[in-house]
Amino acid sequence: MFERLAARLQEAIDRLRGRGRITEEDLKDTLREIRRALIDADVNLEVARTFIEEVRQRALGQKVLESLTPAEIVLATVYEALKEALGGEVRQPTLKERNLWFLVGLQGSGKTTTAAKLALHYRSKGRRPLLVAADTQRPAARAQLRILGEKIGVPVLEVRDGENPESIRRRVEEAARREVRDLILVDTAGRLQIDEPLMEELAQLRAVMNPDEVLLVLDAMTGQEALGVARAFDERIGVTGLILTKLDGDARGGAALSARHVTGKPIYFVGVSEKPEGLEPFYPDRLASRILGMGDVATLAEKVRAAGLEAEAPKAAKEITLEDFLKQMQGLKRLGSFSEILSMLPGANRLGGLQVDDKALKRLEAIVLSMTPEERKDPRILNASRRRRIAKGSGTTVQEINRLIKAFEDTKALMKSLEKRKGRGFMGIRR
Repeated sequence: MFERLAARLQEAIDRLRGRGRITEEDLKDTLREIRRALIDADVNLEVARTFIEEVRQRALGQKVLESLTPAEIVLATVYEALKEALGGEVRQPTLKERNLWFLVGLQGSGKTTTAAKLALHYRSKGRRPLLVAADTQRPAARAQLRILGEKIGVPVLEVRDGENPESIRRRVEEAARREVRDLILVDTAGRLQIDEPLMEELAQLRAVMNPDEVLLVLDAMTGQEALGVARAFDERIGVTGLILTKLDGDARGGAALSARHVTGKPIYFVGVSEKPEGLEPFYPDRLASRILGMGDVATLAEKVRAAGLEAEAPKAAKEITLEDFLKQMQGLKRLGSFSEILSMLPGANRLGGLQVDDKALKRLEAIVLSMTPEERKDPRILNASRRRRIAKGSGTTVQEINRLIKAFEDTKALMKSLEKRKGRGFMGIRR
C-alpha cells in the first residue's frame, strides 16, 4: 500500500545525500517534495500541513542547516514525526477478567472477518473468546460469522431476526457463563452507508450491553471517505480504537496515515491478509521505518521465528550459495508476499536487480535448477556459453540470469551488513 509514498519520500531525502551543509532553500524544497508526496498519497490536507510544520521545527531544532550530514538528520526527523503521526507508542485494548467488545463499521470493511481474526489472535494468548453475530436484519452476515467460527474453532452465538437488545444481552451473558468465555466479540450490524436506522440500532445495543471497547473497523482502501466514517461512528456511538483492514492492498495509504491524527483514537490492529492469521498489532515505529526504507527487522524476526525458519539457514553470508539463496527465497514465501518481506529489510529497497513476484520465483527456480552443482556453488564460473546453456534449459534469457546473479551478490552484501548488527541466523536475524 505504501510503496509509492515510500519511493517518493526516499527520493526527496536522497537528494540531500552526499552534500555538505545545505541552505534554508534546500530544506524548503525537500519539505515541499515531502508534502506533495503526502498529498498524492491521499493524506488528509490538514494532517499533511501539520506533519510538514512538525518536521520543519524539528529539523531546525536539530540544526540541520549546520550539519555535514543533512540527509541523515532529515531522515531521522521525518521518522520521528511520522511515528508520532501514526500514534507514537504501541497501544492495545485493555484486557480484564471479563471483556465485552463491539466491532462496528460499514458493510464491506472486513468487520466480520476481523472479528474472527481477533478471536483467533486472543485464543492463541490463552483467552476463551465467544463470537456474537449481532446483525438482526441480515441472516447472510450471521451465516458468514458462523462459517468463520467453525473454521477457527470458536463458538458463535447468532441473534434472531428483529431480536431486541435486552434479549441479546441476556442470551450473551448466559452463553458466556455456561461456556466460561472471557472475551465476547460482538460483530454488530453493518450497512453499505451510514444511515439513521443503523446508528439508532447500534446506539441502543451499546446502551444496553455497555461494552468495554468499541473497535471501529476501517477499510484502508477507501481513502479519505474512511475518515468521515470514523467521525460519524465516534460522534454517535463512541469509538475507543481503530482496526485498519486491507493494508496489503494497492491503495495510496493516505487514510491509514491520517486516521490516528484525525480521529484521535489509537490504531490497535491492522489486517495484512485474508487469512485467519492475517491480523497484527499496530506498531507506529515499525510502519514509519518501513515507509522510509529503513526496514523492520523486528517484525521480520517475529515472522521468521513463527514460521520456524531460523534453523534452516545457519550459514554465514559469505558461505551462501545460489542453492541456499533459492531455498531462502522459497522460505520467504511462507512469511508473506516478497514485496512485504523485502520492505522489512534495511536497504532492500535498493536491490533493483530482482523482481519478487511469484512468477519471477518460478523462473528463478528454473534458472538455478538448470545449473550444475559447481555453478550453483560458485557463480563466478558462469561464462557466456554457460549462461546461454542455462537460459536455453530454463526457458529464460541471459539477461534474466545476469539480473539473478547481480541480485544474489547484492543480497549477500546486504546480509553481511545485517550480520554485523544482528548476528548469524536466517537473513542475519538472531533470537
